[in-house]
Amino acid sequence: MTAFKKTFAYGPHTVTLETGEVARQADGAVLASMGETMVLVTTVAQKTSRADRDFFPLTVNYIEKTYAAGRIPGGFFKREGRPSERETLTSRLIDRPIRPLFPDGFFNEVQVVATVLSLNPDIDADIPAMLGASASLLLSGVPFNGPIGAARVGYRDGKYLLNPTRTDQATSQLDLVVAGTGPAVLMVESQAAGLSEEAMLGAVVYGHEQMQVAIAAIRELAKEAGKPRWDWQPPKTLAALEQAVAGKAESGLAQAYRITEKQQRVARIAEIKKEITAALGTDEASGFTPESIGDALFRLESRIVRERILAGEPRIDGRDLKTVRPITVKVGVLPRTHGSALFTRGETQALVTTTLGTTRDAQIIDALEGERREPFMMHYNFPPFSVGETGMMGSPKRREIGHGNLARRGVNAVMPDMETFPYVIRVVSEILESNGSSSMASVCGASLSLMDAGVPIKAPVAGVAMGLVLEGSRFQVLTDILGDEDHLGDMDFKVAGTRDGVTALQMDIKVEGITPEIMRVALSQARTGRMHILDEMAKVIREPRSKMSEWAPSIITLKIDPEKIRDVIGKGGSVIRQITEETGTTIDIENDGTVKIASVNGAAGREAQRRIELITADVEVGRVYEGRVAKLMDFGAFVTILPGRDGLVHISQISDERVERVSDKLKEGDQIRVKVLEVDRQGRVRLSMRNVDA
Repeated sequence: MTAFKKTFAYGPHTVTLETGEVARQADGAVLASMGETMVLVTTVAQKTSRADRDFFPLTVNYIEKTYAAGRIPGGFFKREGRPSERETLTSRLIDRPIRPLFPDGFFNEVQVVATVLSLNPDIDADIPAMLGASASLLLSGVPFNGPIGAARVGYRDGKYLLNPTRTDQATSQLDLVVAGTGPAVLMVESQAAGLSEEAMLGAVVYGHEQMQVAIAAIRELAKEAGKPRWDWQPPKTLAALEQAVAGKAESGLAQAYRITEKQQRVARIAEIKKEITAALGTDEASGFTPESIGDALFRLESRIVRERILAGEPRIDGRDLKTVRPITVKVGVLPRTHGSALFTRGETQALVTTTLGTTRDAQIIDALEGERREPFMMHYNFPPFSVGETGMMGSPKRREIGHGNLARRGVNAVMPDMETFPYVIRVVSEILESNGSSSMASVCGASLSLMDAGVPIKAPVAGVAMGLVLEGSRFQVLTDILGDEDHLGDMDFKVAGTRDGVTALQMDIKVEGITPEIMRVALSQARTGRMHILDEMAKVIREPRSKMSEWAPSIITLKIDPEKIRDVIGKGGSVIRQITEETGTTIDIENDGTVKIASVNGAAGREAQRRIELITADVEVGRVYEGRVAKLMDFGAFVTILPGRDGLVHISQISDERVERVSDKLKEGDQIRVKVLEVDRQGRVRLSMRNVDA
């Protein structure tokens, strides 16, 4: 058992990469530590591939163990279950930069598993997980063209922060994760407080420069402890097949890619592929298979579309490189939702709704670092009919979770805080049509829907997706890409923001990295496109409505003495339950005495407020109260003057005349007016019915 270790400083932390001692039967295993946060990352690859497989089956699983933070899981079973949203998002974060570095034609199954073993709540586990994945892949010997490095970048007081702690992130204007190889950037994921394009580009460049120390350490570790690189060769492309496919299909595909309507184009391309496969697949002597013919057709499609773009010809739908597709905006399309918008851009359409709730509607997140409540939720649904297909409907997949998270980060910077707007907010984007960048359509729709609901967002937000075709030194950046341009191109670069700056940026590269110059061009074109989209949105709604939907709850906020919370709640919740049932309101009480009363009917909310104020009010000496006789005694009567507060009217204080028996003047349930004579040190109240109007 020989252990190998590399250690280096990385921002305020020390990173250690170890191998050789644990998980030795995996092809590659690395224990990556950043401070007291430790992640075990393993790689296992199948040595052979199925003959009929025509895709690369890479699986990345990021797993958080609650023992890592010294916690026991909640729930009945007391063990980790289905992946949380955070685990899914981090799995995608690791997957995206490593996937492009496997060679074309490599179809062996590869699984990367990152397990969080120890967590310092102030140090996120995603960066050590990404570094560990890079190192374990390089150690395994699989044909991986890495390593990659990864870094988190913050921004505060005009300066970039390398791998800031969670504490530092709380005051940072930026949370950006960048990954790349030595020469170029591969992936960016970020959320920002409206930073300029120059600041965002500077953060990417800064992170890429700083990660070089991690890349060097991984190379050194692999040199000392890595397994021999696989003797794998890419499958040979049959020149005869390429020639035969081009001869039979090139003209037809070229014409098909001039059909601007998606479904017609897809149908025509499917016909061509069926005809070519039938024609060439009948020649048994050639050795052509449906899989190899399909691969050759894909390469031909890619060449046709890419060459046309590089030559400056019109794109698939007839646009030039910078034009955004036609936009249609409608708001208030659903009568009973609190806010709604229908955003259509070309053949991509998002129906987005906003629902307002109370603090009890906040999402309870049982995170590794502890439980918290999330008052803003953004959910994204992508049903199969949106692309004219059939498919399984069920729980959200990784892509839906990822797109929803991106849209959420796009609008999060403009959301009001709970002190300004005391509502829990849920936004849902239903994709009704899709042909490119439905996540950015969701950002636009979310902004519109929030304004329609009367949510006081700081500024409207729009998003646009950029594409890239790169061949050697030639490149073209495309604004508002179609699905086919995403599929056949080299980059998916999504930018969301306001008129003043960027709120979210996500970039995925299918080639082995791009340069800062390409990113600069993409950011500039994205800004132009974003301004155009914001202009189109402003034609319909420019700012949040001053009045909320009649179906949205109104919230009355008041403050009571924390010592009197128990009086409002009552024994077993009896008092607050009675108020909510009789008024039809929802009441939330916080430990500091903040009371929030939510109701659709304003009068009901005010009645609940009146009752709570009565319960928590102090009895004032000399004040006259309307009370109810609660109980008769020989010496007087007990009268309820406030909820939970009774006072005694002595028999001598019932009337100016002598009273022989209390029951001669009063009976239980009578409503009477009484004046407070005294409140003694024990809180006992003496009342009088005499001279109450004096």
